[in-house]
Amino acid sequence: MSEQPKFDAQQAGKYFFRGGHTGWLGLEYVAHGENWVELKLPWREDLIGERDRHVLASGPIVSLMDMASGMSIWQTTGVFTPVATLDLRVDYQRPAREKSAVWGRVECYRTTRSAAFVRGIAHDGEENDPVAHIAGVFMQVSYDPEKRLEAQAENAKTEGRDDD
Repeated sequence: MSEQPKFDAQQAGKYFFRGGHTGWLGLEYVAHGENWVELKLPWREDLIGERDRHVLASGPIVSLMDMASGMSIWQTTGVFTPVATLDLRVDYQRPAREKSAVWGRVECYRTTRSAAFVRGIAHDGEENDPVAHIAGVFMQVSYDPEKRLEAQAENAKTEGRDDD
């Protein structure tokens, strides 16, 4: 049995978004499911990319999607362990609307012993008209791989699914 409580994105967001980079950006928890997390990046004038356009810059949107990716991995495995971004592809479709927040919804669709695969969209209120699509691969880092695998297996059993 795992010593660590099952990861809960809503509860974790209360701590993650209090300080550090995610706190400075003002990221907010929106919702989550078994294998996905949705976060919000509020519009702020100091986060714009160009002085004459009131549109969020791409950097904060990448940070939003990176954080949602990590949280979707933890939500899927049920275990909070360090992850490292190996590859995060962001395909921008269009700029966000002026003075609009951006929401990022990411799902973790596959995990292996050491990797997790994610995909998602960033939108400014119209999910059917995304600002960007993302796809990524993350390395799951653990100080004690056996304990991480045991915790993942235990969480999978209690949820009735098999993990690799």
